[in-house]
Amino acid sequence: MIWKACILAISLCMDCFAVSTCSSVTLRVVRLRKTLRIGLIFGIVQAALFLVGWAFGSLLVGLVSQIARWIAFILLAGVGANMIREAFEKEQEVRNLNGIRNVAIGAVATSIDALIVGISMSMEMTPGNVIAADASAIFVFTVLSVLGGISAGSAIGSRYGRPAEFIGGATLVAIALLQVI
Repeated sequence: MIWKACILAISLCMDCFAVSTCSSVTLRVVRLRKTLRIGLIFGIVQAALFLVGWAFGSLLVGLVSQIARWIAFILLAGVGANMIREAFEKEQEVRNLNGIRNVAIGAVATSIDALIVGISMSMEMTPGNVIAADASAIFVFTVLSVLGGISAGSAIGSRYGRPAEFIGGATLVAIALLQVI
């Protein structure tokens, strides 16, 4: 049961790692407290949407399955396009990745798949103790992936600057396009 929870959590947090890496290329200084706060927000949102999906699966299955990929597309494409635009601006404004708006958009965009997995597990009648173990693993692995992503993105951005920001934004747009293909 534990290894299944870990595999599920790792598969769900890969997009969190990608988004946190791409979004943090503009950070020059990574402060542990703020980075941990971002990771906790992503982890809480990811685990919470997984639990919401499981709790309300039968009610949400029709609606969410129809629009989930478009919601993810809009959110990720918007963040990515903004990063590309900022890469070409003459004055480099330091983006506040710790701002609640940016963190919330990233957390929701990367957690829609957790909601859908929760819904599917509800349809499979997965017992509550398994769901609790899965949600705990999702939280832990998501926090760790975001911490690693922010550290990696900041290091890449410090070394490569604007080209890294452009590539990060283009990567987010590509991930968004994959949501709807």
